[in-house]
Amino acid sequence: MISFIGRRDKGGAPSGAGLHEILQGYSIEVMPRTAAKVEDFRTLLPAGTRVYIAHIEGTPIDEMVATAKRLSDEGFPVMPHFPARIIRDKATLEDWIKRYQGEAGVDQALLLAGGVDKPHGDFHSSMQLMETGLFDAHGFKRLHVAGHPEGNKDIDADGSTRMVDEALRWKQAFSERTDAEMAIATQFAFEAQPVLDWIARLRAEGVELPVHVGIAGPAKLQTLIKFAIACGVGPSLKVLQKRAMDVTKLMLPYEPTEVLTDFAEAAVSAQAVPAQIHFFPLGGIKACANWAMEHGAQPQRAAG
Repeated sequence: MISFIGRRDKGGAPSGAGLHEILQGYSIEVMPRTAAKVEDFRTLLPAGTRVYIAHIEGTPIDEMVATAKRLSDEGFPVMPHFPARIIRDKATLEDWIKRYQGEAGVDQALLLAGGVDKPHGDFHSSMQLMETGLFDAHGFKRLHVAGHPEGNKDIDADGSTRMVDEALRWKQAFSERTDAEMAIATQFAFEAQPVLDWIARLRAEGVELPVHVGIAGPAKLQTLIKFAIACGVGPSLKVLQKRAMDVTKLMLPYEPTEVLTDFAEAAVSAQAVPAQIHFFPLGGIKACANWAMEHGAQPQRAAG
């Protein structure tokens, strides 16, 4: 339980207090090309920070495995993405699993459909990856799946959340018949309350998987808006658009102080809360890690 809330000044603006606890054990996402620019992650990240490696279409598996090995050698638990739609077949999936294990000591994965429109082979959903049984067979200890608090129009074209909700109920049932620990890692959003409402709705529907809430790290406003539109961020995009209309704030970098303070306050009031924060360092890994340190993130093994 967070011991004190993020206080707001008299004008209602977040002071940034109360972030220390909610930032403990955060995770962060990198890509091979961005990771290559960091000389030593141990100078930036708390010990035990879980590092996701995003697998973008066209990235060779050799680069993914090499990045995983490098991070593992530096002492970090590594969670590579397995995007279903770029994996050609079951044999390819098993080869990736074995390479991550044998060369980098990886035993956890984020399973997702992936951002390509047309599957490259046999798979089009993370559920199909799970149904192969390969992650269980090869002793993967932790599997995360994607969550979309604001919906996903690639899955529910009508703007509803019917199919993404159904998929999470399936994944909850799968978690009950597998030995792997499971959690939901969400797309980033810029408002806390819709995410809190979504978590509460999941709980009411019997989905009890821990939720690791995606947060965009500090970045230029124009950069965030570009990524938010490309990634299909929903109604919370209006937070950025409103900020862009304020000339006094247009040139200032966005920082996630307000949204994280709102999550900290929710934890104190015992609302449905995230198990952990997951950073998308859209303004750079160093900028994100330094911001987290400035706001109290301390060495602590990733958990939850």
